[in-house]
Amino acid sequence: MKVVAFNGSARKDGNTAILVNYVLAELEKEGISTELVQLAGKEVRPCIACRKCFDNTDQRCAVKGDYLNTCLEKMIDAHGIILASPTYFADLSAQIKALIDRAGYVGRANQGMYRRKVGAAVVAVRRAGSVQAFDSINHFFLYSEMIVPSSSYWNIGIGKDIGDVENDAEGIETMKTLGQNMAWLMKKIYS
Repeated sequence: MKVVAFNGSARKDGNTAILVNYVLAELEKEGISTELVQLAGKEVRPCIACRKCFDNTDQRCAVKGDYLNTCLEKMIDAHGIILASPTYFADLSAQIKALIDRAGYVGRANQGMYRRKVGAAVVAVRRAGSVQAFDSINHFFLYSEMIVPSSSYWNIGIGKDIGDVENDAEGIETMKTLGQNMAWLMKKIYS
């Protein structure tokens, strides 16, 4: 089994990545392989609504020349997908939104290619707006007929400067519980 996590923060190895790594560590303890894809510095352009994915049905976006089709390959190969974002203006980052829009379109065009995969959202926040970002990511999972595990709280961690989330003990425990619950669920589904 494999989980791929996409960090949609513009800051590589920042608070969002720190939170995701707590989830991934729990998955690895359960023998599940993981991969963290940091979107910082990689171009994922927005969807242009060309709808060619509905004509092509090749599990790829017709728009070439950016990182999206590489992301799609990783999502197809994975049993579990984590989408992680910092909170920007009370919602998710443009990178994760572009990935969701284009991957979502391609998934729908290809008879629900994420159906029954396990999906989890992780959100870093300075103060407010994290629930909206958490919701936005979960909308993608639910619309894609994915299975979403719970945790002990919403999957958020609080911090401003890089490393500040390490001081959010409840946020760290929430990430660990998410990883444990995700591993349990994946074993029930795929074993």
